[in-house]
This record gives sequence, C-alpha cells and structure tokens, in this order.
Amino acid sequence: MLAKVISNKLKTIVLAFVFAIGVSTTATAGEAEAAPAAPAADPADVESIDAIMAAVYDVISGPAGEARDWDRFRSLFIDGARLIPVSPDGATVLSTEDFIERVKDNFVDDGFVEIEIGRKAERYGDIVHLFSAYEGRRKADDAEPFLRGINSFQLLHHDNRWWVVTIYWQPENEDRPIPEEYLKQE
Repeated sequence: MLAKVISNKLKTIVLAFVFAIGVSTTATAGEAEAAPAAPAADPADVESIDAIMAAVYDVISGPAGEARDWDRFRSLFIDGARLIPVSPDGATVLSTEDFIERVKDNFVDDGFVEIEIGRKAERYGDIVHLFSAYEGRRKADDAEPFLRGINSFQLLHHDNRWWVVTIYWQPENEDRPIPEEYLKQE
C-alpha cells in the first residue's frame, strides 16, 4: 500500500515537472515572438568603438519622411540591452523594441538627426564606458540644435565585435550645461 502511495505521488511530481517545462517552453516561445531576434550586424558597423558609435548615430538619424533601418539598429545591441532616457520625472528603462516603438513615428513625422559633438571613454579589457555628447536637429542643415545632452554608452567586445549593452542619456538644460571636458573628441 505504501509503495502505491509513493508511486502515485512520484507520478504527480513527474507530471507537475513535465507541465512546468511545457509552460516554461511556451512562455519562452511567446517571448521570442514578441521580440524579434537581432539580425546579423554588418561587420563594418561593429569592428571598432568608432564604428559602432558612428552606426548608432547614423541609424537613428534621417529626414522627415524617411523610415529608419530598425533591423540595423537591433543588430548593434546585445540581447537584453537597455535604453534609458532621464527626464525630470526620473528614468525610463526601455528595451530596444520599446525604444523603437516609442520613437519610430516621431522620427519619420518630424525628422531627427543626432550627431556626436564630443566623447570621453574609459576602457577595461572588453568593457567600455563612454560619455558621448550629442546635438539633435530636425534637419541636418538646421542652424541650431533643438537639444543637446550626454549619452552614456556601455559597450562590450565579444565574439570579435562590439555590442551596445546600455545607452543612458540626459538632455542638457540651463541649469546643467554639458561640461567642457565632454565636448572634446578622444
């Protein structure tokens, strides 16, 4: 009798385990559908720190009416990367897909061109922290930017290429101008 009770409990545990694996697999498959896998990067975009920085600024920039190459954008970021804008209300943590959804229509409707105007980097082995001062314009030939600030990039060198891990940024304002040290190119 005891053997039968143990056998039934064991069957229940095994079935629960199998069910849990099935639920876990289903959730993983659903998540994969929600966030498309990043396409392979153009090797020229990720071969150096300068290359990946140029690619990030290039891919988000363009005139009104021009859709951005979001697959190229995705290819620059490591799986699980975060983009974090800071505002007076605090910080908002976005995935690459959240960022794309948040900006894609505005970039096409209004145009957006962001250029790097200074950089300060620190490196240890395969990791880099980089402060990249930027200016944003609606059109490349606008006389004055409508915003400036600092992008804080965390980069990783892995698998013979560079990856963006995080971009954390804050716009400049009257009380918080960009310090001179970040307006120089290293």
